[in-house]
Amino acid sequence: MSSLTFHWFLPTSGDSRDVVGGGHGAPDTATGPGRRRPPTVAYLGQIARAAENLGFVGALTPTGAWCEDAWLTTAMVSQATERLKFLVAFRPGFVSPTLAAQMASTFQRQTGGRLLLNVVTGGESREQRAYGDFLDKDARYRRTGEFLHVVRELWQGGTVNLRGEHLRVEDARLTRVPDPVPEVYFGGSSPAAVEVAARHADVYLTWGEPPAQVAGKIARLREAAAREGRTLRFGIRLHVITRDTAADAWAEAHRLLDGFDPDTVREAQANLARSESEGQRRMLALHGGSRDALEIHPNLWAGIGLVRGGAGTALVGGHDEVAERIAEYHALGIDEFVLSGYPHLEEAYWFGEGVLPRLAARGLWRHPEHAGAGAEEMVLPAAV
Repeated sequence: MSSLTFHWFLPTSGDSRDVVGGGHGAPDTATGPGRRRPPTVAYLGQIARAAENLGFVGALTPTGAWCEDAWLTTAMVSQATERLKFLVAFRPGFVSPTLAAQMASTFQRQTGGRLLLNVVTGGESREQRAYGDFLDKDARYRRTGEFLHVVRELWQGGTVNLRGEHLRVEDARLTRVPDPVPEVYFGGSSPAAVEVAARHADVYLTWGEPPAQVAGKIARLREAAAREGRTLRFGIRLHVITRDTAADAWAEAHRLLDGFDPDTVREAQANLARSESEGQRRMLALHGGSRDALEIHPNLWAGIGLVRGGAGTALVGGHDEVAERIAEYHALGIDEFVLSGYPHLEEAYWFGEGVLPRLAARGLWRHPEHAGAGAEEMVLPAAV
């Protein structure tokens, strides 16, 4: 039986019972009166252990000036878990490709092969310049292509010599290659991003647009990858609010929305409108900065994007409805789901105990610890 793959999220900028903003120029703030939970290793470890026990395969950590460093944080949190993988967001260009390949190789050995690499080219020139990177957006993507070429060759045990447009290495080689080689996850909606993904990515990630838009993006990426003689897997990044009843789930969504101060929304939208990211532009277009008509597809709510950069949509509904929407995205070609919810500890349980058993009953999901077991041997979280 094929199984969908689910990843959770480590909130390395802090967590709350309200939405925590930040990313792509949005202010880093908790939007409501709920107490902010600092992103300590102890708290993030709680979330990671919960995700692991519930059946999530990995956990995404973001990158940027608004959050803790993903490499260091996941290296520490990994010691609190046994199976969970870490989808580490990483920006090429801040370190040399040889050092990055070596870091990834070390991470694999010290964690038993639990690194997944989420390559983020960087859509905000202002933030990039703060780190000493003064390339424009298209040049950053060209550098990312050179970077991934070097890293992948090193991971295969090759000696690399490259005199590229942006990167140069001579006789680069790793003394110990990673085993297994980390899979590369990559997102981006611009033509330059599609070109890099087609040549170098293993999994293409999209933010949670309505199914028709996602279908168009998948078709575009499949065609681009085919021209390179490659195939891609596809994943989607969404928030989730799932409850025993649809009324309870929407009540929680409205509670979050009521906590959005109008000034915070205006500031976030003004900052996000300056983003160079095509994906962020597509997210903003889903709601236009308005609180009205935020359900843009059945059970797909764009309210998060009023205050948060990046992923701005959530699946909202009863457990059966959320499972149905996941099956709808899967029918388009989505096999991996990177999910989150506020607060991340409690929402992991709502999804893991409410939705995953329903997907298992449909034959769409199997707990990673029981991947080799027959259906009669599987032990699943109890439905709530």
